[in-house]
Amino acid sequence: MSTSTTMLILSFLYLLFSALIPSNSGNATCRSYCGNLTIDYPFALHSGCGHPGFRELLYCINDVLMFHISSGSYRVLDIDYAYQALTLHDPHMSTCDNIVLGAKGNGFSVEQWRAPYMNPTADNVFMLIGCSAQSPLFQGFPGKHLPCRNVSGMSCEEYYGCPAWDLLGGHRKVGSMFGSGPPECCAVPFEAIKAINLTRLQCEGYSSAYSLAPLRLDGANGWSYGIRVKYSVQENDEFCRACEATGGTCGYGTDGIRQLCMCGKLNSTSNCDSVKSSSTRIYSLVDSYTLIGSLVCLLAWITKNHYPSPYVMHLIM
Repeated sequence: MSTSTTMLILSFLYLLFSALIPSNSGNATCRSYCGNLTIDYPFALHSGCGHPGFRELLYCINDVLMFHISSGSYRVLDIDYAYQALTLHDPHMSTCDNIVLGAKGNGFSVEQWRAPYMNPTADNVFMLIGCSAQSPLFQGFPGKHLPCRNVSGMSCEEYYGCPAWDLLGGHRKVGSMFGSGPPECCAVPFEAIKAINLTRLQCEGYSSAYSLAPLRLDGANGWSYGIRVKYSVQENDEFCRACEATGGTCGYGTDGIRQLCMCGKLNSTSNCDSVKSSSTRIYSLVDSYTLIGSLVCLLAWITKNHYPSPYVMHLIM
């Protein structure tokens, strides 16, 4: 037997057995990393992984994790899986050291179909800066009854104490309660207006801060600036727990809606135990017939192309 024929036969047998042996390598493909952040359920970077409510949401660009929704793109600073929250950064958002005007900031607004899955936390304050008197924010609130309020101990009165305001010459810090038009800053919780859209609200800028612990005594200078977003999986998540308990990975179908349990090369609409029990029986039958048929074909090919009939008969015997 020539060397080329031997290599051909060995390659054929390798491919045959590789195709017949089920693989579980697919279980680990959904969990991934971006920089120092772990991407796990319900989030994912790969299509088909994670929960369908969070599809096409996160992108890893040069080891920087980005969060993309209808209002814009944000850098993800942290994902807290225990408390189901993300911390986002908008580079055009004002802080205590810098106030950004010109309506450059993203604000925060999600697509309607995503809204049930994520929204800023209740202790996240949005401080809208330089809003027009004609802003929808002030319509329907006569005189002193403005929507501006203190949110989890954070308000514009404290924010005015930031050094950034000293750099804005000519900007007013008074409000309509003093009879001189709308306030320069109006603090609101997200639930009060459902979307932070600077263009629609006719505001020049915004800041966002959140509270994770009792506020420190140094005022707005000690706040945590960013957008803290609470996420949740609306429907009962027993499906994913059952899937992971049987060695599977949670994902969704090509329709972008139906949840699937990914079990290696096979998918299940329940869990991997159901796939294993059925696939074991199928593999045992299919593998036997496939292996026998393939070997017969291989011997027949050798008979026709390489050896006289008596020698092949001797091999078979």
